[in-house]
Amino acid sequence: QVHFVESGGRLVHPGDSLKLSCAASGTISGFFRMGWFRQVSGKERELVGYIVDGGAPVYADSVKGRATISRERAPEKMHLQMNSLQLEDTAVYYCNGIVDQWGRAHGPWGQGTMVTVSA
Repeated sequence: QVHFVESGGRLVHPGDSLKLSCAASGTISGFFRMGWFRQVSGKERELVGYIVDGGAPVYADSVKGRATISRERAPEKMHLQMNSLQLEDTAVYYCNGIVDQWGRAHGPWGQGTMVTVSA
């Protein structure tokens, strides 16, 4: 069993910065590729970006230049730093530690953390 718990979401204003965190646990000995996803109500969940263990992060075009993904080992944690937040960044943000090379998640979903960008 693996679990992912997201935190850090809150109400912010356009232009603000925010850091989300993800705590991963489970029986998998390390998570090779971990990713952040987000979902707006009524829309499909979309990839924000992912990071490979020991590699450089990959970002969706919608957040490129504004997002930074980092991770820690033992315990497994991953962070998403978002700068210059826009109204369109409003969504529930999820992390997943089982992500394939095409950015698709295969692990269980946690509760997510809500980010609201509002003027």
